[in-house]
Amino acid sequence: VQLQASGGGLVQSGGSLRLSCAASGRDHRVYSMGWFRQAPGKERELLAWESYRDRRTYYSDSVKGRFTISRNNDRDTTYLQMNNLKPDDTAVYYCAASPYYSYSDLLAALKWTDWGRGTLVTVSS
Repeated sequence: VQLQASGGGLVQSGGSLRLSCAASGRDHRVYSMGWFRQAPGKERELLAWESYRDRRTYYSDSVKGRFTISRNNDRDTTYLQMNNLKPDDTAVYYCAASPYYSYSDLLAALKWTDWGRGTLVTVSS
């Protein structure tokens, strides 16, 4: 599946952004969708995912309570609503797709098989 992320930009601390990830190619509905980010000098970090099997969601501790993942299957689009943004959230954000659906599999980076180009989010203090 091909993925295209958009919606990044510059926002002040405490502000909000909504990222979008448009999917094309294979049936988007049989892929779990996730969001990752990578800050300069840091490893790629898993932020959130939604399993296609039961719509279960997961959030990392760093974004829990501030970010929300959702998907609109009719439009083949997955979103990441980001609220109360902090300077530490500055990073390139990536969406990814996985044919897996279990909790343990989706926590493994290697199980995410399709990636979109990143979109830059910059949070100013």
